[in-house]
Amino acid sequence: MAFAEFLRLHPTDAAPVSEDFPLISNQDVYLNIALIKQYHENMKKDEARQLALNVLKSVDLLHIAFKRNASLSHEERFLVMLLRAAMIRNAVILIDRPFQMVSHWQTCEFLINVLKKIDHFFSSCHIYDYSWLKEKYGDLCL
Repeated sequence: MAFAEFLRLHPTDAAPVSEDFPLISNQDVYLNIALIKQYHENMKKDEARQLALNVLKSVDLLHIAFKRNASLSHEERFLVMLLRAAMIRNAVILIDRPFQMVSHWQTCEFLINVLKKIDHFFSSCHIYDYSWLKEKYGDLCL
């Protein structure tokens, strides 16, 4: 199933990580993450803020919590988008062409390690990419 088709068929649990769904540029990183819980689950502002700070800390990104989109590296931006997606309850994370967003990655090992650290937040993760990048995914493409 294609990325766009999955989004269309699963509007409530699809959690996209894509350049087509950018961060809110005039908001701090932590707020981009916290707003998902506030909007979707009516979580209190302070509780959502603390959750966002904790999840950033869990992936060693607490130092960027108060930065905005324009001051992030490509990798930091991608990871914030991933953490934001993981905040959707029972999220099915859909990652669209991660090597396009973070072109210096040679393999998906770093991404897999981050997903393992936050796996309690989502139900599954699907990565959509070009077939000619198959070697970057190793055993994931069995």
